[in-house]
Amino acid sequence: MKRMSSKLWSDNKGIALIMVLWVLAILIVIALSFTFAVRVDNHSTISFKEESGKGFLAEAGIERGIMEILYREANKGQNITLEGMGAWRIDGTPYSIQTDNGFFTVSLTDESGKVDINTTPDIILRNLLRNLDIELELIDTLVDSIMDWKDPDELHRLNGAESDYYMTLPKPYRAKNEAFSTLEELLLVKDITPEILYGNKDRKGLLDFITVHSGARGINVNAAKREVLISIPGITQKIADEIISRRQTMGINYIEWITPEEYALIEPYISMEESNIFTLVSAGYITNKKSGYGIKAIVTITDDNKYEYLYYKKGISIN
Repeated sequence: MKRMSSKLWSDNKGIALIMVLWVLAILIVIALSFTFAVRVDNHSTISFKEESGKGFLAEAGIERGIMEILYREANKGQNITLEGMGAWRIDGTPYSIQTDNGFFTVSLTDESGKVDINTTPDIILRNLLRNLDIELELIDTLVDSIMDWKDPDELHRLNGAESDYYMTLPKPYRAKNEAFSTLEELLLVKDITPEILYGNKDRKGLLDFITVHSGARGINVNAAKREVLISIPGITQKIADEIISRRQTMGINYIEWITPEEYALIEPYISMEESNIFTLVSAGYITNKKSGYGIKAIVTITDDNKYEYLYYKKGISIN
């Protein structure tokens, strides 16, 4: 009897030990899970705070850019300075501003320096696509389809597309047959892909060089980026480089360093006049330029020297 009691006592101690070990294991798992959850929550809070900070810096960049535009508009034709610097350039040149909590970069681009897909001659759009390394066999289709989308009829060009094509798609729709309202509308046009519009790691996107806001046929050579300049018939890479070099210190009023014959070829496609509509691209950074928060806005300056937003998009990718 004593042996049975002793064995039973021994067995009970073993079971109790196992139960204690299981309870300890469970408690350890709970503690580790709690610790992990706290760490994740802390990292999430820090990340949220940092992203919010970068967002506020990017918004500050937009406001600073608008201030520069208003100052420029109020002092057109004068030799203006601001805080010891000349007026900001309107060709997309980025400016960096340091703050106590980080820094932001912001650039201004006059919409008159872009290719207006509603009004600019299609030869410039064709050249621009070629300069962006779009496949040659695709360019005719893209240009003709863009022209067909905005013209008022259902007669398609040789390589274009009208409603008879779009109605055969899995999700059918009709051609607009009116001017483009937004640039993103291009994604509805035959063979226009997000890679063509927005670009990728290998090439720039069409979006950075086109507009629906200028309403002009001529391109302002004081605001156009190099890719747009060399898309203008008659402007060679050499002439484009000279324009970019000279406009850094003064506005271009006449391309006097080329021959009259060259100017006669270029003149129908260019302008030297600024518009009252600008694109602002701002990015906020806390520590370094590897990770920023981007905002893109398009503003128009009204007659009473105030501004209105035509477009505002947060969280854009920053290259």
